[in-house]
Amino acid sequence: MKSTVIFVALILSVLVWSCNQSAKEQRAASREKEMELNSPPQPAQDEVSKESESNGVDRKFIRTADLKFKVKSVSETTTSIEDLTNREGGFVTYTNLSSSIDNVSTIKISEDSLLETTYYTVTNSITIRVPNYKLDSILKTIAKYATYLDYRTIKADDVALQLLTNRLTQKRAALAQKRLAGGGKSNGTIGSIYTEESMLDRQEEADNAKVANLSLNDQINYSTVNLLIYQRQTLKRERVANDANIEEYKPAFGSKAWAALKSGWHGLEQFILILLEIWWLLLLIGIAIFLYRRFGNRLVK
Repeated sequence: MKSTVIFVALILSVLVWSCNQSAKEQRAASREKEMELNSPPQPAQDEVSKESESNGVDRKFIRTADLKFKVKSVSETTTSIEDLTNREGGFVTYTNLSSSIDNVSTIKISEDSLLETTYYTVTNSITIRVPNYKLDSILKTIAKYATYLDYRTIKADDVALQLLTNRLTQKRAALAQKRLAGGGKSNGTIGSIYTEESMLDRQEEADNAKVANLSLNDQINYSTVNLLIYQRQTLKRERVANDANIEEYKPAFGSKAWAALKSGWHGLEQFILILLEIWWLLLLIGIAIFLYRRFGNRLVK
């Protein structure tokens, strides 16, 4: 009986010892896995070099152009540039046509009136996006509208390395997500929360890299052209009231005398016209007076 108890106790001791060893090994494996998760995964060296060799030679350029020039008519040239952009498959992203007043002068032309002359310049700032392969031909066409060229700047930025960097970032984020998804199942509640947050961070990193590449590809496919056009200084004349001094509205004595003479002359004209209208009455009166003087004394006697 004693031997049986001793045997059972020995078996239980062996089982407890093996369980403790298994628990220690599991905790060690868990710590090792957590350390691996905390360290950012690195892509294989041959993958990076292969990616660089395949994309390093294939250059990707973002081309932009800035032009400032003088034209005959800003409004007509703006319409022509917009039609050209639409016809070549591009689009207008910004236009601001405005007039800036350079100088205003006034000249007195009468007692109550001034001649106001306004000098102004019409300008327009235009931004267009055009297909990259048509940029050169479109710039040549736009140059025909210029009567004077201030400047013409064209830039080409190679963004092949940026595209490569963003693609590698996406790959690293995807690899990290897989490792986090596989390692988070055996951990407890705290480990699951940490794994979920880490996966969200990696997903955000991948999304940002993807959006950055989409933006770069859009700038590669469609070049941006910034135009500043202006025309020769223009003037506008307008007659305005002279409200500087109210006394200037009152006519002087000479003006009043001249106005009186003109008014009297008009009255004389009206009187003469009335006499001409009653000429027959005046004629009868004249005949009557003549007859009275000739035969009136005889009739009285």
